[in-house]
Amino acid sequence: MIITNFSDSEGMVKSSVYDCSILPLNKIHNRAGNITIVEGQKNIPFDIKRIYYLYDIPGGEDRGGHAHKELRQLIVAASGSFDVMLDDGINKKIVTLNRPNYGLLVVPGIWRELMEFSSGAICLVLASEKYLEFDYIRDYSTFISYKND
Repeated sequence: MIITNFSDSEGMVKSSVYDCSILPLNKIHNRAGNITIVEGQKNIPFDIKRIYYLYDIPGGEDRGGHAHKELRQLIVAASGSFDVMLDDGINKKIVTLNRPNYGLLVVPGIWRELMEFSSGAICLVLASEKYLEFDYIRDYSTFISYKND
């Protein structure tokens, strides 16, 4: 897989929603059930340094609403379904996740919002970095300034 986002001379991420992609994850099936294995630098283009999951999300609630300067994520609907709105400051696209053997690769410099969670949905996130508050952009107008600088 080729990741097409790049940085300018000041390190500013020039990514677009088109750099985010659905990655098929290997599903191994037998009569006892399915298993999907994700390995950093093998199935996904980064080492996994943090894993978390969202669940018991009340109907009508959204999650996310931020961007990252450096962090890459693989977002998986481990159960149920939800939509991910991706925004690069110019283009927006909505991706529906509803199969546990597919993940959405989100590159740095993309605003994301998770919404329309089905009842019982579980959102699994594999991240390239540990939690670092300074990597987050939590205000949309700050994000637009970041993208335009």
